[in-house]
Amino acid sequence: MMKNFKGVFTALITPFTDINTVDYAALERLVANQIECGIDGLVPCGTTGESPTLSHEEHDRVIAQTIRFAAGKVPVIAGTGSNATHEAIRLSQHAQDAGVDAILLVNPYYNKPTQKGLYLHFKAIADSVSVPCVLYNIKGRTGVNLETDTLMRLADECPNIVAVKEASGDMVQMKDVIRRKGKDFSVLSGDDNLALELVRNGGDGVISVASNLFPVQMEKMMKAALSGDYETAERYNSWMADFFKVCFVETNPIPIKTAMAAYGWCSESFRLPMCTLESEEHRNRLLDVVGRMMADVKEGRF
Repeated sequence: MMKNFKGVFTALITPFTDINTVDYAALERLVANQIECGIDGLVPCGTTGESPTLSHEEHDRVIAQTIRFAAGKVPVIAGTGSNATHEAIRLSQHAQDAGVDAILLVNPYYNKPTQKGLYLHFKAIADSVSVPCVLYNIKGRTGVNLETDTLMRLADECPNIVAVKEASGDMVQMKDVIRRKGKDFSVLSGDDNLALELVRNGGDGVISVASNLFPVQMEKMMKAALSGDYETAERYNSWMADFFKVCFVETNPIPIKTAMAAYGWCSESFRLPMCTLESEEHRNRLLDVVGRMMADVKEGRF
């Protein structure tokens, strides 16, 4: 069982065609580029992958195709969470059958379960599969926080719950998780802008939005940080700081997908209620930041 999750895992966008079907040719190009750029792993069907707008059939196929395109070169962590436990179990079992390396399980959204409900939900899913499970704590999207006591209980009782993607934005909570976790339990940042700080405090890496477009630079930052070279890591972190901010100038994944489209990686197509940027000011700001960064990359400065 894969346990030590370290480095940069790209939260892949799901490219759509101009007629709003999944663009598997574009997905294959994205996966190939990520692998060529040295990324540590791929995460299809997460928030950035617009998973709430995928049908179950599409969800299954995007995961299966990502596994096929990756061809065992990097691990694939498939988003298989749901706010209905039976749906999450079905999605997770399908991903396991497709050959996934791990699954990512988001807090149940909208129904706002208690901590007991969260415990029972995640335990039921973990017990239904044998692959490693990464829990995904993101209160801002789900309306509920996975408390550290609940997380530690799950990690103690379920051998295949081996990591957490922490996107609570609460560094105090993240430090508490790191302090209390077992030696084989990984803590990954769910926010690019907090990834370096998390690693400084004993974390293991990041599930990244920014690495869709800048995989090489995110890898260099994380490798430097994980090796203790914080001077180099801070240089990359400072260079990417404006990009981290502008990626959330409107709801993720709208900005990152817009930037990817501008550089030919996908069409600027979304599934409602996701839509194109509503502000031209935001578009200009996004493309200005990305343009300056692309110039730096072309000139070899980063």
